[in-house]
This record gives sequence, structure tokens and C-alpha cells, in this order.
Amino acid sequence: MRIDITFDSHGNRLAGHLYLPEGRTGAVPGVVVVGAASGTKEQSPAAYGARLAELGYAALAFDHTSYGDSEGLPRFDEDPYAKSEDIKNAVTFLVGRDEVDRERIGAVGVCGGGGYVPYAAVADRRIKAVATVSGLPDLRATITSGYAGDWRQTMGAAAAAREAYAQGAEAQYVPFMPDGDGGEWVNNGKKFYLTDRNQDPAWNNKMLLWSYDKMAQFSAVDTIELLAPTPLLLIAGTKAETLQQSQAAYAAAQEPKELFLIEGGTHFDFYDLPQYVTPAVTKIDSFLRTHL
Repeated sequence: MRIDITFDSHGNRLAGHLYLPEGRTGAVPGVVVVGAASGTKEQSPAAYGARLAELGYAALAFDHTSYGDSEGLPRFDEDPYAKSEDIKNAVTFLVGRDEVDRERIGAVGVCGGGGYVPYAAVADRRIKAVATVSGLPDLRATITSGYAGDWRQTMGAAAAAREAYAQGAEAQYVPFMPDGDGGEWVNNGKKFYLTDRNQDPAWNNKMLLWSYDKMAQFSAVDTIELLAPTPLLLIAGTKAETLQQSQAAYAAAQEPKELFLIEGGTHFDFYDLPQYVTPAVTKIDSFLRTHL
């Protein structure tokens, strides 16, 4: 069963879907499901949220500030720090629901959510277990490695866009999936975002230009050692282009922690393909049942 909900987050009204198990009796564990950078609740959060509800969890998927059906201006602002606050406020919403056992709250992050969730959970100890799938916790490394071209030039362009907006100009945007040949990872991303695999036809291939300077400052790897004693599960495919980021997060984290590899999966396979989402959810279920 899916319920359309809203909740407040730093002055904005956020829209979400609360997935509840059929035939529920009493309060059940709650899980906040956070998707990829630029993503919406209809994409990977829906794929994981619906499956987790079938397994007995109350799963919350939502649009972050400035995305999808949620409020927030300027639009399409990939702000890791605002998203962390959104996650904390999503937990506040969940623990206020009668359907949810407030003492059993977990969080699942896919791709960029795999950085935002552990970052938020370091501070929000209501989150009792953290799982990531195809995690991209080190956005700083992503940006400085050339995803957005020469990153120093990009920072200059971001600053100029901030100034222009403050002086009354329109917000400036760039494609989230860059034009042209962006290498294996970007090209595989286009096979998801720019095809009918993308579960949200209303998704926009755009991002606020000065989001880049926030992303260049963000790395959950810097703080993940502080997550303990909250248990951490990192799931990645053996062929994932971002496997090294899950490995780096695992190396930096303290126990209890687990790196679980699924044979053959690339980064974007875990967004929607049943042959990879299903084993990932099965592992997440086992992990949550152990720790919630």
C-alpha cells in the first residue's frame, strides 16, 4: 500500500510516498530510502521502498528540497548538506507515524544517497542501521576527477552564477548527465536516465550550476568513521564503476561494517534491474532484521 504524504524540511514542504506492508498489525520498522543525486522518489527509492514494504517495513521515499513535487528554490539544487537535513526531517516524520516503531528506524541510500545517508546518520542517532547500494559517498573525488571538466574552472563558473542570481538573473543550469562521451560511468548513466528505464518521465536532466561547489566540498568518507556503533552495510556490484568508493568508505568506517559484493553488477544496474535489485533487497532485509 502506498500513501502520498508531505512533511516540512527547513521551511519547505516535501512530498513523499510512504509504502506500508499489507496486513500490518501493530507498529513495524521504518526505513528512509534515499536515491541518487538529481533523483526523485519515483526512481530507485520507489524500486527499493515497494520491495521493503512487501517484507514488512514502512518505507519512506521522498523528493528532496527543490526536486520533483517538493518545494524549494532555485530548483534542482544538488546540495548534500540540505539533503542531510531532509533525511533527518524524514526520520522525524517517520517516528511520528502510528504505523512505525520509532525505536527501529533504518536508512537505505542508493548512489549519492549512499553518501547522504551515512553522513546524516552520524548526527541522527535515531537511525539505528545504515545500508548503501552502489554508494557514491565521495562527491569531492567525483568532481575533482573531471566529471564536470576542469573542476577549478567549474568553481569559477559556479561563483559567477551565484553572483548573477543574487543580482536578479535567472538561475543557471547544466546537464546532470553531461553531453557527449563522458566515459564508461556517464555513458552507462545515460542508458538509465535517458531511456525508458528511467521510472520518472518528468525527471529533468539539469542541475543548478553552483551545486557543483557544494558537491566539491562533500565527502561522507571524511566522517564515516564516526558512524559507529551504528551498523553499516555497503552493497556494490563487482563490475561497478564506483566500487572503489564503497571500498574506500568501508576502509574508513569502524565496526560493525560489511562490504557485500554482488557478482557482475555495474553501478546503474542496481537502480532498477530486478536481477540486481532483488539480491540487494534480500541482503538489506537480512541486515535490518539483525540490527533493528
